[in-house]
Amino acid sequence: MTDRFYSVEQVAELLGLHVRTVRSYVRDGKLPAARIGKQYRIAHDDLEAFTGLPITTPAAPGGTRHAEASCIVEIDDIDRTMADRITTLLTATATTRGPGGQALRVETSYDPARARLKVIVLGGLADTARLLDYMDGVLTS
Repeated sequence: MTDRFYSVEQVAELLGLHVRTVRSYVRDGKLPAARIGKQYRIAHDDLEAFTGLPITTPAAPGGTRHAEASCIVEIDDIDRTMADRITTLLTATATTRGPGGQALRVETSYDPARARLKVIVLGGLADTARLLDYMDGVLTS
């Protein structure tokens, strides 16, 4: 058990939510919190129970660096069925969290006139590399 407590602002940043959303969860009783003075404090264990995932806090300044990749992939000569298949597989794969605990962001756009699929991937370096390797496997099979 950890004694780590988070402010509403820290929880919002960790979960990628707006501060008002986190406060609403606390007020509605969805996210347990202790009121200290005029502020809420959320226990680490309660936050993990709320999300159902392990919570890792960002490293302090001077600690481990964070790096992100932005990648655009264009796939030519692809029919609508295969483009839909790839889009579904990438989207499903991207929403599962990798070792870093951060989901990838994937956007796709299909141009039927040119039979071209454009894929945009944003995320951690290792997770992005794995997703690109997975996409390569689907395309070459």
